[in-house]
Amino acid sequence: MEAIAEKYQRDATDRPETQPRLDYPPYRSSILRHPTKDLHHTDPEAIETVAPCFGHQDVDVLESDLTIQHGGEPIGERMVVTGRVLDGDGRPVANQLVEIWQANAAGRYIHKRDQHHAPVDPNFTGVGRALTGPDGSYRFTTIKPGPYPWRNHGNAWRPAHIHFSLFGTAFTQRMITQMYFPGDPLFALDPIYQAIVDQQARDRLVATYDHEVTQHEWNTGYRWDIVLTGSHSTPMEREDDQ
Repeated sequence: MEAIAEKYQRDATDRPETQPRLDYPPYRSSILRHPTKDLHHTDPEAIETVAPCFGHQDVDVLESDLTIQHGGEPIGERMVVTGRVLDGDGRPVANQLVEIWQANAAGRYIHKRDQHHAPVDPNFTGVGRALTGPDGSYRFTTIKPGPYPWRNHGNAWRPAHIHFSLFGTAFTQRMITQMYFPGDPLFALDPIYQAIVDQQARDRLVATYDHEVTQHEWNTGYRWDIVLTGSHSTPMEREDDQ
């Protein structure tokens, strides 16, 4: 990821139809998820004096396996999600921090605000992180998340998804997106997914099943590349959405 985050911001907003709409009435809380007043510039160096930081030595390779974080095995479909982080010219972006968080197989998060009637899995927390390799690759072993209800509208259910966060060379370069699974029947009913106008951009949020990543009697496999810039960039939550 390049040192100047604004470049990614410009590329993402050059074609607004490929990015989530800020105010989308079917997604009721969208108006609450971005600033409504003029933005103010701040000193990036001042932010970094109080922001979280990490070094490459702080990220253990075992943190990318979400199935071994507790005393027993989590319930659900074990799977591997892998892919590459690329720039707009297809070049790999190495040594970048990739974080994920997700619901368990029953569609339940380990969070005090998630109180819907699905079981908590004591062997699954649903968070992990990894650094991209020299070829821009990342790899997570996890459990396929379940869909879950949310209170946006009557009988509202979110498609199964995994949240992704990417850091550049500074805390101010964080980018956030979601990865979905192919063939989900809830796509047409989900206002968050539908908030992106361009169908091709929506398709870039959907992983591909990869039988080469699948292992005999052990896990299914999905491949999902994240493109940071250009006409084929992965839709991201923009800074003014947060």
